[in-house]
Amino acid sequence: MSVRYPSPLRPGDRVGVTSPSSGVPEALRARLEVAVGDVRARGYEVVVGRCMDGSGHVSASAAERADELMAMLTDPAVKAIVPPWGGEMAIDLIPLLDWDRLRAAEPTWVVGYSDMSTLITPLTLLTGTATLHGNNLMDTPYRVPEGLLSWFDVVAAPPGRSFTQTPPGRHRTVGYDDFAAFPDVREYTLDAEGGWTRLDGEGDVEAEGRLIGGCVETLCGLAGTPYLDVPAFARDRANEGLLVYVEVCDSDALTVCRHLHGMRLAGFFEGANAVLVGRTGAPDSPSLTQHEAVLDALGSLGVPVVADVECGHVPPYMPIVNGAYGRVVHSAGRSALTQTLR
Repeated sequence: MSVRYPSPLRPGDRVGVTSPSSGVPEALRARLEVAVGDVRARGYEVVVGRCMDGSGHVSASAAERADELMAMLTDPAVKAIVPPWGGEMAIDLIPLLDWDRLRAAEPTWVVGYSDMSTLITPLTLLTGTATLHGNNLMDTPYRVPEGLLSWFDVVAAPPGRSFTQTPPGRHRTVGYDDFAAFPDVREYTLDAEGGWTRLDGEGDVEAEGRLIGGCVETLCGLAGTPYLDVPAFARDRANEGLLVYVEVCDSDALTVCRHLHGMRLAGFFEGANAVLVGRTGAPDSPSLTQHEAVLDALGSLGVPVVADVECGHVPPYMPIVNGAYGRVVHSAGRSALTQTLR
């Protein structure tokens, strides 16, 4: 079975905004308006849903969030869904979604990362529809560094298109911008230099496979369930093998190590030809660094493990399409990820 790709967005298409996890507090609504304005400036119609309340840890009840997400996913007029950001509790929507109906619906681009991995990764695994792990709505106003793309670029690409991203060589190490005080900030503070790091050994890396992955802290809760059946996806849609990517938000190294061991035991890395690991600002543990945690859990896979990729919570962001065919290269002179929507 082949991967299903949503239709490329064109000016006039409708983009839905909803918060399947955390909403937007009043103090940050100005940033939301700036971001929505940027989407409209691209020529898209924007529809903001009802589930946007940011006064608590979720934007609405699980039933309300699931209903709004289902309505947008099955509305042929909605061509893409972009949440403001992730959160903590998207997992409570999983049993409330009508997966048979989603398999039958026309594919819709769903964009996001962090807790959105809880939804977009199962969407790809269970329905075969490509989803986009990338910068979310509140990050949209930032100017994209050279070498990377924005989610706008990806959702407008037609099926069959290939695109290559390379690390810009700079990233952020200090906190996040204050959207309440500076809602229209558009320049990343990239205060440190650094590229990708091979963890499992030395030598150049060249690997190909179908891309799948997401946030460790949120996906680990689905490991071993039917909603995160990576081996079935590999068997049915990725005879060429997988490129699996993972990234960490803020868990310490010991917690990350434990989560990754569990995900490996549940088959999440089965069929991987290589593993890409996002750069993280999460803390080391006294006896274990973040890099050591990854190698402890995944070193036995016997495949290249490349860390410090721009696919996590540390700006800037490299959008990755779940389901796309990928080719990763990493050497002393060049690092790149090429994705083909086929």
